[in-house]
Formats: sequence, structure tokens, C-alpha cells
Amino acid sequence: ASPYAFTNFRLESSNVDSGVPIMVWRSVGNSHTEFARESALDELAIAGNRDPIDLRRDLLAGTPRTLHALEVAGDLAWKTPLSEGRARGIACSSFLSHSAIVIEISRDERKRIHVDRVIFVLDCGIAINPDLVRAQVEGGILWGLSAAAWGEITLGNGGDIVTQNFDRYPVMRMQSVPKVDVHLIESQEPPTGVGEVSVPTVAPALTNAIAALTGTRIRRLPISKTVSIY
Repeated sequence: ASPYAFTNFRLESSNVDSGVPIMVWRSVGNSHTEFARESALDELAIAGNRDPIDLRRDLLAGTPRTLHALEVAGDLAWKTPLSEGRARGIACSSFLSHSAIVIEISRDERKRIHVDRVIFVLDCGIAINPDLVRAQVEGGILWGLSAAAWGEITLGNGGDIVTQNFDRYPVMRMQSVPKVDVHLIESQEPPTGVGEVSVPTVAPALTNAIAALTGTRIRRLPISKTVSIY
């Protein structure tokens, strides 16, 4: 469910038989639904001449834990001015736990995008094993970045999968890995999920940053189909 409160809201869904067999995906349907939602919110902020955090703050008034994660992320990563050629993107979620993410990017002289820093704030209730929580979040971030940047399966004319190996399906290598800061909010609430929480918001935070830097709004993944990312 969306953490945001809208005065007028309607949601419909339809089942479509694509003819292509699929299996589970880390963060399941939240990966693409939150990409759409958090991207749309950024577009609304631009259209209304609002700061993306301020708009979300207003809409999260009824979801205090997600709002707090957003506020912490803003304090940690949103207020410091950036130099030319750099930008940030924000996204937040109440999927399994309550979280907010800020991604900082830069563009080089060849107009390639690089992810420099990821700040992830998480309220998962009582953190039984904080190191394990951080490991799960970090792994989800890197997995989500790989999928958002390059992940694409190509089908042949007969429906057979052409993408057979990692030369056709790139994953993030060490040279591309950004600095990742995971901030755990202290809480006495019951523990909630951490294995999938960081995946859904990675793509929209990154594309929101790209839109802020380049003016190009990406609505179709992977990102590398629109801009060069390394």
C-alpha cells in the first residue's frame, strides 16, 4: 500500500497474459509500482515548483514512521549544496519497513552518469542483528542498481531467450559501486522485513537524480537504453 495520503485517489489493475513465463523477483511487484509512483511524485513536484522532499512531507503526514525516515534522509543528504555536474534524487517507501533513499550522481566530460553515493535510512523496528540488516540493505541496493541500470532480457523471434550470459546481462562491478551509507533508526516497534526493502526505491531515486541533472525523464528501464551509465 502507498504511504501517501491523497484527497482523491483511484487505483485499478488488470491481469495480462504476456506469454512469457516468469518467476519471483526481489521485492516482487513493488519494484515497478514504486518506480512509477516515486517518479510521478517527482514530476508533480517539478510541475508545482515544489521541493521533492517538501511535497512528500505533506503527503506523509498520516504515516509518521515513513515521514521520519524521509526527514532523517533529508538532514543527512539533501541540504548540502552540490557542485556543477552533480545532482540528487529522493524516494521513500513503506514496503515491509519504512525507508527513504537519496542517490547522488555526477556526469563526466563524456556525458556518462556515475552513481557516487547512496544514503539509505531505514526504520525496521527493533534491529535484532544490525550488521545483518545493513548487509541485506546494501545487497539490495547494489542488486537494484544493476537491474535499473543494465538489466534486460532479450527474446528471439521464436520467444527463446537470447540473453544467455553476463556479457549480455551486465551486473554492477567494483568500479561502479558507489559509497553506500545505511542509517538505522532506533525503534522499539516489532521487527519487520529487511531483505527486500531497499530494492524498489533505487530505480526512481536514480532516475529522479538523472532528471534533476539532465532534464531527461526516464520512464522505461533499463536506464542504459536512454543514457550512458558506468
